[in-house]
Amino acid sequence: MSNLSHTGRDMASHPDVSEMRDRYDRMLGGRDVALVDAPVFLVGLYCAISPWVLHFTTSQPTLVAHNLIMGIAIAALGLGFTVMPQRMYGLSWAICAMGAWMIISTWVVGSSPSLGVILNNVIIGGLTLLLGLVCAAVSMKSGKRSA
Repeated sequence: MSNLSHTGRDMASHPDVSEMRDRYDRMLGGRDVALVDAPVFLVGLYCAISPWVLHFTTSQPTLVAHNLIMGIAIAALGLGFTVMPQRMYGLSWAICAMGAWMIISTWVVGSSPSLGVILNNVIIGGLTLLLGLVCAAVSMKSGKRSA
């Protein structure tokens, strides 16, 4: 029977330790915005269903289509950050732009929106803008450029 105990052996003496460290850094390095993935996705989902939640499907038909499309786009960006975070860093500023657009879109796209519709889109836009700024700040802090 062979002795399989590894007492007294340290990984620092392993010949491939630097390559293994580099590999782990590459694997874990792209998860800097992991805490923002789910909130971005959930804000997008809520944006998409908000016309039916707040019942403004008949009074604001153009805003219904707008919120549905924007919500799907925001949720897709949230999923993109989950699936391919390294490639999605460049879209951090796009989330900010989408949030700013959501804030002003109520008056641009809608026609005489009610206070509930205005508050809904301003809150969704503010959250999206805030989450986009967090994504952009974290990606810039980690040394990756987001443009």
